[in-house]
Amino acid sequence: MDLKRILATGVGGGAVVVWIATAATSMPSPPSMPVAATASVVALDRSGAALATEIARLHERLHPTATPLQTRDLFQYSAARSASAPSRHAPMAPTPVEASLTPAVVIDAPPLKLIGIAEDGQADAVVRTAIVSAPGDVLLVKIGDLVGDRHRVAGISTTAVELVDTADDSRLTLALP
Repeated sequence: MDLKRILATGVGGGAVVVWIATAATSMPSPPSMPVAATASVVALDRSGAALATEIARLHERLHPTATPLQTRDLFQYSAARSASAPSRHAPMAPTPVEASLTPAVVIDAPPLKLIGIAEDGQADAVVRTAIVSAPGDVLLVKIGDLVGDRHRVAGISTTAVELVDTADDSRLTLALP
C-alpha cells in the first residue's frame, strides 16, 4: 500500500506542478489585425505625414535664408538721426566761450539718506530717532549725535532730519522719500 500511496502522491503532485507551470507562462499570440484596425492605421499614417510636413515648414521658418532689409540701433530711441547731428564718437572741439569759463568749485553733498524715523514715549514727551543710511553703514541718531565725522544732528521732525556741518556751520536737510 505504501507503493500505491507514493505513486498516487507523485502523480498528483506532478499534475499540480504542470498546472501551475502552464498558468505562470503565457504564450504570446500572433497579432491579428481586423479590417477596421487596418483603416485606422492608414488614417494615422496620413495624419503623421501631415504632421511631418508641418514640422518641416516650421523648421524652415525658424532658419530664414534671406537677411532682413531693415537695420536698427537697439540703443538709440529716436526715430532717425539728422545729418547735421554730430556723431557721438567724434570729439567735439570746445567753443571759445566754453574755453574761457573757469570751472566752479562744487561741494558735493555727503551720500547720506534718511531711511526712517522712530518715535518713543508719550505724546507730550516724544523722543525721535532718525535712521540714516551712510556709505557702508546704517546709523541710529538722536539730536546732538554725530553723523560720520562731519555732521551733527540739529533737529528731527516727523518727516525730515536737519544736519549741521561742523566745519562751516552749513545746514543739510534729509527728508523721507
